[in-house]
Amino acid sequence: MKPNRNDPCWCGSGLKYKKCHEPIDEKIAFYKSQGHIVPSRKLLKTPEQIEGIRQSSKINIAVLDAVSQVIRAGMTTEEINTLVDQKTREMGGIPAPLNYEGFPKSVCVSINDQVCHGIPSSDDVLKEGDIVNVDVSTIYQGYFSDSSRMFLIGEVKPEWKKLVEVTKQAVEVGLAEVKPWAFLGDMGQAIHDFVRSHGYTVVEEIGGHGVGLQFHEDPFVSYVSKKGTEMLMVPGMVFTIEPMVNLGKRDVFVDAQNDWTIYTQDGSPSAQWEITVAVTETGHEVLTW
Repeated sequence: MKPNRNDPCWCGSGLKYKKCHEPIDEKIAFYKSQGHIVPSRKLLKTPEQIEGIRQSSKINIAVLDAVSQVIRAGMTTEEINTLVDQKTREMGGIPAPLNYEGFPKSVCVSINDQVCHGIPSSDDVLKEGDIVNVDVSTIYQGYFSDSSRMFLIGEVKPEWKKLVEVTKQAVEVGLAEVKPWAFLGDMGQAIHDFVRSHGYTVVEEIGGHGVGLQFHEDPFVSYVSKKGTEMLMVPGMVFTIEPMVNLGKRDVFVDAQNDWTIYTQDGSPSAQWEITVAVTETGHEVLTW
């Protein structure tokens, strides 16, 4: 229900509606009338909520920094899990993946042809030439943040190293399209076109997601979408950019034994970088990298 113009704004800012969200709501209504997908109010974070996500993100980044200082050949993925769990809790946070829909560990560690959701194990030892994605998700005072980085273990094949570099560049290409009153499809097509121009493929079934008040929120963020489609980007939206890029074909499958880990169908390596980004009135703010 639309408030009266002089009523307090629905977002809780304390400002009158006409001085706060009325112009944004009217613009959203216009795009909706044109047949576009628009965010609901619950997807638009308030300044207070974004500050909470920002504080969670500081822990998230610090944990990944800690991993970057020690990750090496001979290290088990279980050791990475222990480090992430301990560092997160030392800083007052909670590892979001632990027990999320039954996930048994505090972090996802995905090696080579594992696209995502690799489950840490004392049996999985990093070796020279591996490429590794460490995906850290953090809860702090009820606010969620999410990011991942790729790590090269020792000397890596040039073509695998290039895959990792191009995937990071793809995130930057997509980020340039994040601005108010554009569409998620603008970002999706920019990423997809860039990746394809290098001869790689983008996983279609898995994408980014809204984040902040929950681990996974709407919208689903595709990287094979088309410009001018998908949800309208509006100030206050917070979501992840995390394309999963394969050296070979895009086809993937889920490990039948653990029902979590996703692999490339053809055994080719896959890379992923993930950031959390907020849409602002003038562009965007990167919360995690």
